Amino acid sequence: MNKKAMYNLTYGLFVLTAQKDGKDNGCIINTAGQVTSEPNRISIAVNKSNYTHDIIRETKTFNISIISEAASFELFKRFGFQSGRDTDKFEDLEGWGRAENGISYIALGTNAYISAKVVSEQDLGSHTLFIAEVTDMEVLSSVPSATYAYYQENIKPKPQKSTSPEGKTVWRCTVCGYEYEGEELPKDFICPLCKHPASDFEKIVK
Repeated sequence: MNKKAMYNLTYGLFVLTAQKDGKDNGCIINTAGQVTSEPNRISIAVNKSNYTHDIIRETKTFNISIISEAASFELFKRFGFQSGRDTDKFEDLEGWGRAENGISYIALGTNAYISAKVVSEQDLGSHTLFIAEVTDMEVLSSVPSATYAYYQENIKPKPQKSTSPEGKTVWRCTVCGYEYEGEELPKDFICPLCKHPASDFEKIVK
């Protein structure tokens, strides 16, 4: 079985934001879409390890900002490569606003935002699926939405040339390019840069 077949699925990229006790937080997700038009409802799937997931389960409200092709890698680093449990992701951040529901949205590098209120949820194992009713939405830009393929080809930095000696075995993170040197990668290994698990590493023999 070639797990890389999953990379051929097409989907967008979003900054999911929520707020608890006056603190804004957000994370990158790639699963959001409209599920019904009457009433207007959307679905999002959020990894349970994300702090934003816990906030949404408690507050039942969120915004998604649709990432556009104008986004920089800095947006992904800020909202995807660190945890809101110990970092203020909005510190010194430019290009964001606050929607009518009081939750932040990202205006720089996005083309629209949607506000929603959770009406149901389902446990999917590693993720929770939230079904939510749209309460507000605005178009911010005419720049096309960024797909995952566009991100891989045009936004994500290409891996730097490895500094590992020839003949060494390294495990390269397929998300950010970080390399772990060693014959075996621990099953519980977490990338120190982007926080993705061992399953997102590929083996490379130099």
